[in-house]
This record gives sequence, C-alpha cells and structure tokens, in this order.
Amino acid sequence: MKVCVVGSGGREHALADVLGRSSDVVVTPGNAGIPGSVSETPEEIDADLFVIGPEAPLVEGLADRLRAAGRLVFGPGADGARLEGSKAWMKDLLVEAGVPTARHATFTEADPAQRFLTTMAPPYVVKTDGLAAGKGVVVTDSEEEARHTVEDYLSGAAFGDAGRTLVIEEGLTGPELSVLAVCDGTQAVLLPPAQDYKRIGEGDTGPNTGGMGAYSPVPFAGPDVLGAVMGEFIEPTLAALRRRGIDYRGVLYAGLMATPEGLRLLEFNVRFGDPECQVVITRLASDLVDLLAQAAAGRLTADPVVALEPAVTVVCASAGYPTSPRTGDVIAGLAEAGAMPGVKVYCAGVRRDEEGNLVTGGGRVLNVTALGSTLAEARRRAYEAVDVIEWKGKYVRRDVAAVAATGEEQA
Repeated sequence: MKVCVVGSGGREHALADVLGRSSDVVVTPGNAGIPGSVSETPEEIDADLFVIGPEAPLVEGLADRLRAAGRLVFGPGADGARLEGSKAWMKDLLVEAGVPTARHATFTEADPAQRFLTTMAPPYVVKTDGLAAGKGVVVTDSEEEARHTVEDYLSGAAFGDAGRTLVIEEGLTGPELSVLAVCDGTQAVLLPPAQDYKRIGEGDTGPNTGGMGAYSPVPFAGPDVLGAVMGEFIEPTLAALRRRGIDYRGVLYAGLMATPEGLRLLEFNVRFGDPECQVVITRLASDLVDLLAQAAAGRLTADPVVALEPAVTVVCASAGYPTSPRTGDVIAGLAEAGAMPGVKVYCAGVRRDEEGNLVTGGGRVLNVTALGSTLAEARRRAYEAVDVIEWKGKYVRRDVAAVAATGEEQA
C-alpha cells in the first residue's frame, strides 16, 4: 500500500516512520529532514491512503476534496474539523452532547466580555475562536492580563480574524491528559494516553507553545479512566456529530483535565497531537496503516495493540521560541543521536542552507523520542540523545516526565 502523509512537522515525520513499517510512504510537503518528502500537492499524488496531519488543511476542506476525487482519507471533512476550527462551535456541541466541560461564554465585543470576566475567579482562560497554531490560549491569574488579552484578541491585534471571536472559560485545576481516539464515523478505539507540556518554561511557567514534550503511558490513566473517557466524552461527541449529519473519520483528540470534581474536557482537536503523536504511535505493536485505513473506510474492526514500553519525547526548540525563534543555525549530532538505543529523532522546523547543511528553520526544530523498559529509562535515553545534538541557542525543557518517572521509581 502507498500512503501519503500531509504535513511538514515532527508529527508527520513520526507518522511516516511508523506507517513506513508496513507501507511505502511519501510526505507532502515534508521538510529537509523527512525521507520521502515530495513537492507535489496532495491532489497530484496517487496513493491508496491519505493521512492528513495538521489542522489547517482539515479546516480548509482538503479531506473533502480528496474524497470527492475518490481517495481514501483519514481525517475529518471541513464540517467535523469545526471542532478545532471554531472553539465557540465546539463548546456549543459539547453542551448538546452533555460532555463535562468548563463554564464558558463566547464573545465578539469587548464590553460584555470584560463584564463576564468580573464573574470569574482566577485562573482566567481566554481562547481565540479560530486557529492560532496552538498559541491562542492565555491562562493567567492576573485579571489585568486577561483584560488585555480580550482587547488584543477582539481587536485583531493578536491573531487577526482568528481572535475576533473568543471564548472565556473558568480555569480548571488538576493534571492534564491527552487521549486520541481513532474514529470511523460511528465507532472509535482509543490509542494509549499521553501527557504533554505546553508552557515554554520548566515547572509549567511562561507562555503556551505548540508543545515542549510528552510521555506515555500516564500513571493515573488506567482502564477505569479510559473507560470514562470513551463513555462520557468520545461516544457522546460522535453521536452529536452524527445528529448534525457529520460523518467523522479521523482522530478525535480529547484534551482533558482530572479536576477534583472529575474529568473535564478542555478542548477537542481534530488531528494527532504534536508532540503527543510521537509518543503514542511509536508504542503501537500493531499495524497503524491497517487501523487508519479501516477508519477511513468507515469499517473499524481492529483494536490497536500497545507495546508495554513507555515513550518520552523532548522538543528541541530554537532560541527565542515561541515569540521570535531564530533560524539558520547549523544542527550537529543528528546521526549520533539517532543511532542511540531506543531513540528516534523526528525533524520539525528544519531546512537546508546553501552549503547543504541541515539548519534550524522554525521554532520547534526536533522531537527526540525514546522508548525504554521503564518511563525512567525512556526519559534518560531521550535526554542523553538531546545532549549530543547541538546548535547555537538550542532550548529544551528539562522536566519532561520527571514527576511520573520519579513516582514510578518510588512505587
């Protein structure tokens, strides 16, 4: 089978790697560090299965265009992709579905939004309605900062039209959990859970990013928790989508928080998370191509088989990320890192310079992913590989999976 992966980041490199265990894979547009990258558009490629990585082409209807041309596609159409393309639409669907989520309201004007803030207690959560590359969420204990965020979003100063509608919701507390469900329109199966790190700084400080690391499995997310995720979040949402005439075939990514009152949905995404994808799919012992093809065809019968080995991903970022990442720095040590036991290095923001060197080409540059017999071993391997990769200003969080690995060793 020939598979076309659409996208250009570390998630797509990981997908190409795992799908390539059993199939021929091309990646469009890919990047200079992803083998099999091609310049043709998805519509120009002849493949048996298309797997769409990023959210933007899904929201723009790429899956619909490919299906109209008779292609088998894993990824929702534009109607289902509104779950991520419009947070206001998503919240409306959650209410309809009875999915537990935070108290919230949607605004297009500043005055009522500011009045609503006065009814909230910190932490304050302000989100763009539209896509903002994972950076359109501000969580703050400062009411003043929340008020400035409202003004910046609604004026278009921060994210243009994506912010001219916003959602304000109550801040929830507790550990976060990412669960990815593979859906065929009526049924779903869960992939292994993960936990990611969105803030730039250690100890979850600083601004949100696209993600600075992840690990899987998650100690508190046992069978009971995953059963609740399926019964209270995934299945009701699929049913609500069907009632609206939406045939959702793709990943339904539930970003959850385990609050003192129980699980609450923070948001749904309509694609594999990045970097959660890297730790989730590398743990699969079964054929990912078969699973995604079944879902794309609307005939999901396979259950994913998960290897016991834990996985840890550490994101290596450019200096200045996320606000003003520096690019053009030569990257050294990739081959050495990739040759280490249990390690994969996935390329995200990279390009070639005029001399043919692989250089930094974006904010999140590399995703160093490692498997190990324990979470602690996977973490050690990941950071050992990170430390042999060098470029000027390389930045990593040093606390990815630290608490979970320590708890594992003390158990």
